[in-house]
Amino acid sequence: MSTGTRRQLRPTDVKRLNRTWRRGTDNRLSLILESVTGPFNVGSIFRTAAAFGAEQVWLAGNATPPTNPKVQKTALGTDRLVTWHEPAPVLDAVREAKQDGYTVIAVELTEDAVPLHQARLGRDVCLVLGSEDHGCSPALLEAADEVLYIPQVGRVGSFNVGVAAAIVLAEARRQEWAAADASGAAPEAGEE
Repeated sequence: MSTGTRRQLRPTDVKRLNRTWRRGTDNRLSLILESVTGPFNVGSIFRTAAAFGAEQVWLAGNATPPTNPKVQKTALGTDRLVTWHEPAPVLDAVREAKQDGYTVIAVELTEDAVPLHQARLGRDVCLVLGSEDHGCSPALLEAADEVLYIPQVGRVGSFNVGVAAAIVLAEARRQEWAAADASGAAPEAGEE
């Protein structure tokens, strides 16, 4: 229990803490965005991808690129921190991700999808998110190695694509960190 006053970390403390977490993070993460067209969604996804250390974002179909000024409003320049590829056919993006050593996992509701907490994300994974209206295309679902879904207990049928990206990226990192040696792998705030 703390005996002092609780305070927010200073920017240098945050940088130090983030550096410590980066040293304990080895798995590679990437994304494929299939026809995600909402510029604020794309910007949010880029910002989240940069925060969780995703290496690449493949844009597929008619996905909106981060050069769009509306994407920039949400991305806040984080698109410079993640390698991204110009929109291409989705099967080309899947093939490139697999050739780069990723297991390609679609985020979609299918009969064989596993719930997020049971998906094996503690490895090099490329997570695929489909369009805001129709989700992942049938061709993409056939090409993916696995499919996961995010369980929901409320009365809403789906998440916003930007929120879904944040949830699955966070779970991928959580699984990696949870698998690490619990005795010191995850530093406390303010420690080094």
